[in-house]
Amino acid sequence: MQKPGFWDDRATSRSLVSKRRGIERRLGLLKRLRDDAEELTAWTELLDESEDEGEALQFMSRVAGDLHELEMQLKLSGEDDDKNALVAIHPGAGGTESQDWAEMLFRMYIRWAEKRGFESEILDRLEGEEAGIKSATFAVRGEYAYGYLTGENGVHRLVRISPFDQQSRRHTSFASVYVYPEVDDDVEIEIIDKELRIDTFRASGAGGQHVNKTESAVRITHLPTNIVVSCQNERSQIKNRATAMKILRARLYDLEMKKRAEEQAEREDKKMEIAWGSQIRSYVLQPYRMVKDHRTKIEVGDAQRVLDGDIDDFIDGWLTMSIDATTDVG
Repeated sequence: MQKPGFWDDRATSRSLVSKRRGIERRLGLLKRLRDDAEELTAWTELLDESEDEGEALQFMSRVAGDLHELEMQLKLSGEDDDKNALVAIHPGAGGTESQDWAEMLFRMYIRWAEKRGFESEILDRLEGEEAGIKSATFAVRGEYAYGYLTGENGVHRLVRISPFDQQSRRHTSFASVYVYPEVDDDVEIEIIDKELRIDTFRASGAGGQHVNKTESAVRITHLPTNIVVSCQNERSQIKNRATAMKILRARLYDLEMKKRAEEQAEREDKKMEIAWGSQIRSYVLQPYRMVKDHRTKIEVGDAQRVLDGDIDDFIDGWLTMSIDATTDVG
């Protein structure tokens, strides 16, 4: 970071600073755990000798929490895991009932972000006609926000006695949650000289007139992508080369944007119909209270606690299952 010109490339510098902060955080956690390890024996003896176990148990609980946090961070090794997250929520069929459910999910994720110390920003919110929301998009910004939330992609199902049904009947509602990484608007295009083949040739005007007797025209081939650009408008080879480089940069920018669009489309394809049989998690408030993840089989009996933002059990379970699946494939 002290190297001259480090901050000239904003995209690269931001990426490196973010990675450094992540490494420093893990190193700090490791150092604290190492120091704590040296005290474990003393605390164990204290537990044997003292009737006042409160302080010692508090210490043990903190160590267990730090170990768990480190384990989770080590699992977040995906390409985009360290990025901020954008979350979009849409109700399924069912009108007001599903729109109300979508708002409950919106509240759940906002509260989860607050509990983790993450920053949340509402980017778009369309209110329902009677209650709830027709859609909402918000950003969750914090270390590994996308990595933590990526497992929330999918359809979420609610079973409850509807507050909008005068006959107090049980209703089933669906809403979709879509999480994707927040990327910078600036796309930095790096062009490496050794990846270019530059040819010069004689330019000619329309109808064969005004033939340039010097090789002022320039053709540039970008070898990794096989993109070819050329310019012969100027009589100066230097000017033609500069113009050709501008064209190449624009072509590479367009290629990068198309690549991002394809990745976005691939993520969109992973969405499932917001209906029966496609849910990843069910939240049951009637006739019993339970939240069950259908992928990890994790169940939590305190449904209200989950709806108040305590979803770490499901996040941890998904990360663990994903890592185990990757290891098995490898």
